[in-house]
Amino acid sequence: MPQLDVSTFAPQLVWLAITFVVLYLLMAKLGLPRVSAILDARRKRQDDDLARAAEMKAEAEAAIAAYQKAMAEARAEAQATIRDRTERFAAEAAERQRQLAQTLAEQTKAAEQEIVAAKERAFAEIRNVAVEVARSVTKKLTGSAPDEAKIIPAVDRAMAERVG
Repeated sequence: MPQLDVSTFAPQLVWLAITFVVLYLLMAKLGLPRVSAILDARRKRQDDDLARAAEMKAEAEAAIAAYQKAMAEARAEAQATIRDRTERFAAEAAERQRQLAQTLAEQTKAAEQEIVAAKERAFAEIRNVAVEVARSVTKKLTGSAPDEAKIIPAVDRAMAERVG
């Protein structure tokens, strides 16, 4: 093997050094700057992506906050509307109930007056019937027509005792 021949070590070492220097210069001037540029571009792209992601996150958080604020405002408005409507309906119901109570009170008063008038008419009719019955019974029992001036006060006393 020629590589292991000691007499050829010196030229091999020179060519090794020349090749090493040439490869080193090629790598230092061409290869490493390209790799460095690629790494820098990749790092810059990652930083840009992270910055854009942070911006998007901030925008999303702002949108979520705006959404939550809008929902809270909508809920508050809906609750206020419900409260207002409930109060209005309660007031309307109270007014209807008051009107109904007033109408019922008026109808009750009118009915009570009708009852009193009917009672008075009934008592007058009963008094007339009682006077007629007393006159008829007295006439049948005694055979003569009774004095009306005596029958009417007697019927009135008897009715007063029963009613009172």
